[in-house]
Amino acid sequence: MPSPHKSGASDNFVAAVAYFSPLPAFFFLAIRHYNKRPYVRFHAWQSLVFSAFVFLFSLAMGFLVPYLKFLGPRVLMVLFCLGCLVVFLVWLWCVVGALHGKRCRLPLIGNWADEQAYR
Repeated sequence: MPSPHKSGASDNFVAAVAYFSPLPAFFFLAIRHYNKRPYVRFHAWQSLVFSAFVFLFSLAMGFLVPYLKFLGPRVLMVLFCLGCLVVFLVWLWCVVGALHGKRCRLPLIGNWADEQAYR
């Protein structure tokens, strides 16, 4: 006798989707079907806090750019591109880790997100 088909997305897929923007992360924390799963909660919380840090960091850099003009436009562009590359690689590491069932804890954020997952 074949086993019954489990409906819905896997926790790994849902956790990875939480990193694509803050909206799915909020959604997964608000919907009872998903917010009772610690794995999904961990990645949703980590995604939200990571997004907030990236936003605040970009805002701070926007305020600092006028004071860094002495470095020259090319150096500022290289620094900007390096910052974007680092953010993208961290985001990609989190998404791939979530898809593979790993809890990739980010520094300063990961332990707090883990505590929130089991509340």
